[in-house]
Amino acid sequence: MDHFDHDAPIETMWEGRFITAKRKGRWEYVARARGIRAAVIVAIDGSHVLLVEQYRVALGRRCIELPAGLIGDETEGEDMGVAAARELEEETGYRAGSIESLGEYFSSPGMVSESFTLVRARDLVRVSEGGGVPGEDITVHRVALGEVAAFVAAKRAEGCAIDVKMLMLLAPALLGGVI
Repeated sequence: MDHFDHDAPIETMWEGRFITAKRKGRWEYVARARGIRAAVIVAIDGSHVLLVEQYRVALGRRCIELPAGLIGDETEGEDMGVAAARELEEETGYRAGSIESLGEYFSSPGMVSESFTLVRARDLVRVSEGGGVPGEDITVHRVALGEVAAFVAAKRAEGCAIDVKMLMLLAPALLGGVI
């Protein structure tokens, strides 16, 4: 199979602190700058999942998401597990006893080269209110697993955006129990 533009050189069209716009042959895409990566955290506390709500400038509204954060944005070579644990505690106020990688995933590979490592946080202990670092204004939601679909529907009705990674929690309801 021929992969068009596979051997074309990569041109950086614009570069900021966190992202770069690139072109390779006919294709334009966005990438993370400086090798920054991301961790997304599935934090199950008993029969509840921890979700966060925060304003996203690119969307112009608040968004319901799994807790997540950047790896290596402040410290080059940062360990993924350390970064995920730090972000979980900053955003939700819960400390994880352990962090387990569930693999690398790509959320929009047609236009963004960024991947994220999905992790599961276990043995959670609440140590603070959470809410993120100053300026993040994160609201923490502890939602019963059986109520995630209703919670998301209510938040969508309020005007919140819903992050695509929420689909893993919504799959049983969306697929009518097929899985």
